[in-house]
This record gives sequence, C-alpha cells and structure tokens, in this order.
Amino acid sequence: MMEIILNEFPDLNQNQIDQFFRLEKIYKYWNNQINVISRKDIENIYIRHVLHSLSIAKFINFKKGTIVLDLGTGGGFPGIPLSIIFPDSNFILADSIKKKIIVVNEVVTELGIKNVKTEWSRAEDLSCKYDFLVTRAVAKMSKIIQWSKGNFSKKSFNDIPNGIIALKGGDIRKELVNLREKKIVNIKEFFDIHYFDDKKVVYVPN
Repeated sequence: MMEIILNEFPDLNQNQIDQFFRLEKIYKYWNNQINVISRKDIENIYIRHVLHSLSIAKFINFKKGTIVLDLGTGGGFPGIPLSIIFPDSNFILADSIKKKIIVVNEVVTELGIKNVKTEWSRAEDLSCKYDFLVTRAVAKMSKIIQWSKGNFSKKSFNDIPNGIIALKGGDIRKELVNLREKKIVNIKEFFDIHYFDDKKVVYVPN
C-alpha cells in the first residue's frame, strides 16, 4: 500500500519516504499498547488514514512558516502525514483525550518529526493562533467555526485565505446549508479509490 503514497506524491525526499514507510510499524506497535485506531483501520492505515489525510495536501500546498492546528487529532490524523509532507510548516496536534496525545508524542519522536507540537486540551480551551485549522470527523462545522473564532492569524500568505479545512463523509448538505462561503471537493477527484466515494474536503474561509 505504501506504493500508493509514492505514486501520488512522487516528489518525496528519502527522509519523507522513510518516515511514511516506518509509520505503519510504529502505529501497529503503539496501537497494541494504547488502542487509538480500530483494528480494521490499522490494517488499511495507508488508505484510510494516511492517504485520506493527504487529500488536504492535494487541495492546498502549505507554504513555509504556515501554522496548522489539527483539532481532535485522535491518533495523529491528518496532522502527522501532513507534517511529513510539509516539513517547513508548523503543526499543533490537539486532542482532549490524554492517551491519544501520548501515542502521537511517541509516533512523532520515533519518526523524528521536528515540526509538530501537541496540546492535551478541549477545543474550547485552546488559545493558540494559527493560519489553518484541519480536522477529520470531529464535530459539525458550526461547532468548529465557534471554537475557532478569534484564533486565526490576521495575515494570510497561502494561495487561499486562512480558514478551516475539514475532512467529511456522507451527506453533509444539511450541515453546510447556512454557510455562504465554502468549497467542497470530492476526494475521488484526487484518489480514484472506492473508499473515498462519499468523502470530501470542505474548506470554509475565516
């Protein structure tokens, strides 16, 4: 399955390739100690977690110095794959469940990732500033917007304005109906894999 990552991201350097290659073994080890990913998903980690996370990297190329908050990171997705792809950006991986942050810290240390810091915190208690908030199946968009109010950096320097980039699945029309400004992209446009049939990247500018 690692071949899919290499095919989709042919410009990875050797260090990035090594990090992605080692990621599966490290997650399998830590998941046996502290269960943070379902057994079915851990067997398909490169599709259901890594590639899913990297759909954001197909949507936006974070520029050097970009600060990205991964809200409700769980076992480190989408934050860890994105931090490998964008070593010149800075990532804050936050979760309210301590055991998940413990696993993330171990994975980050073992992979030698230098551009990640973690926060054990509830979403509403976070006070850090960031350019983008990324998240995957954490809460309805209205809640995410509420939690992030006032925390975005004033200056935008990426190709799109600062904002929320959420990975969503299923029928999200009702959830997004009141949002005037939004962009929805089917992940199947990036990766022609059955698993992504109903999965989307949803961008809401700040």
